[in-house]
Amino acid sequence: MGAIGEQLAALGIPAFAADWQSDAKDGGQADLLNSLELVRKNAGEHGGDGRLVTAGWSAGAGPAVSMAFRPELVDGWRPLAVVGLSGRYDLVARSSGTPPIEELAVTTAAPVPVWLAHGTADDVLDWQESQTFARAVLDRGWPVHWEPVDTDHAGILGTAYDAAAQRCVPSLSERPQRGLRTAVRLIESAVRGFEVL
Repeated sequence: MGAIGEQLAALGIPAFAADWQSDAKDGGQADLLNSLELVRKNAGEHGGDGRLVTAGWSAGAGPAVSMAFRPELVDGWRPLAVVGLSGRYDLVARSSGTPPIEELAVTTAAPVPVWLAHGTADDVLDWQESQTFARAVLDRGWPVHWEPVDTDHAGILGTAYDAAAQRCVPSLSERPQRGLRTAVRLIESAVRGFEVL
């Protein structure tokens, strides 16, 4: 998430990355919620104004989006908006223990904007899962912006997956850079309160 954070900082938007272990016994739930609490308490020291957007990629997309539907997870706190990048929303969100699509169906929380993007060349998670979730959000009457992008799973972060290193590495190639521009634009739009199309 480094490239996204750097570009957001250049736009004057403080960005924080959760420190979490997805392979922990609880799926990382405690780590995610503790990270969110730390940001809520300390964002002002880094230029934040108290309004927060939760955003996540891949396995982090579900937990980020889930924050809109489950205010009881954080003492009634709600994000300004949520952003999901290349995620699956029919799988259990590590922040809540429930799939976001199920949470959406039963939530009584007031709507917040949902911003979604997914690479159409993603061979890890099918991009149509994000499209399906966007339709469900819209059907529920929540504001949603859904954007397919011509990139792959890692490309939405401006990276390429290096199989030898077993991690994502920065890439200046056209498709990852397109993905990165889209991700940054969506997060900036969510933070600045731009109208969901």
